[in-house]
Amino acid sequence: MRIKLINPNTTGSMTDLIAATARSVAAPGTEIIAATSRSGPASIECHFDEAMSVVGLIDEIIDAPAADAYVIACFGDPGLLAAREITDAPVFGIAEAAMHAATFVSTGFSVVTTLERTRIITEHLVRNYGMEHQCRRVRATDVPVLELERPESNARATILAECERALVEDQSSAIVLGCAGMADLAAYLEDRLQVPVIDGVAAAVKFAEAIVGMGLKTSKRGDLAPPLPKIYRGKLASYAPGNGLVGPTSLKAG
Repeated sequence: MRIKLINPNTTGSMTDLIAATARSVAAPGTEIIAATSRSGPASIECHFDEAMSVVGLIDEIIDAPAADAYVIACFGDPGLLAAREITDAPVFGIAEAAMHAATFVSTGFSVVTTLERTRIITEHLVRNYGMEHQCRRVRATDVPVLELERPESNARATILAECERALVEDQSSAIVLGCAGMADLAAYLEDRLQVPVIDGVAAAVKFAEAIVGMGLKTSKRGDLAPPLPKIYRGKLASYAPGNGLVGPTSLKAG
């Protein structure tokens, strides 16, 4: 089984971190192909960053060879539904995967994320994924994404302290890590908190293995059907559905 793990930001060192996490949980026989977006922001921390990251994400999905499943390794799940339109291989967002995983091992979880503005974006996802009753609270640490990579930063201690507050103040029984860049913190935090700590990268990889193993593919009926052929203009002209790059003529088989 081949799973393509796509980091939709352009920071290769973060790709290395999340790839290591993915490979540590992957089953024997699962190949993890890690890709860093070739266009877009260095980190994704706002709506504009998310929008600008989607074309690079699409590039990684339409590139050969096709994978059996794709994982979008950003907690905002940017471009998730668009990605599902252009391939029948299952596509997983790490936020959606992590929240679902948390409901299997707890009755209430808190999300601990990076910036305050990211907290608001995550709250939108909680509502979109129907998790209002399971998610007790989304908490911001005000740790910028790229600070997670600096050993000299205080990010680890700040995140741990916020998780500890979540367990007491939110009455949560599990923690969801709200950034792909936190993937390497799950075991450290779980050891200290003594509750399940869910990293979305690991969750998405295991869900991908399960769904592919069941022989399931993305439905092409309704809104996840391939994009309708039409003219695109300007900088995106080459992405017009039906021109052989994106759309029905290039739909990826799993």
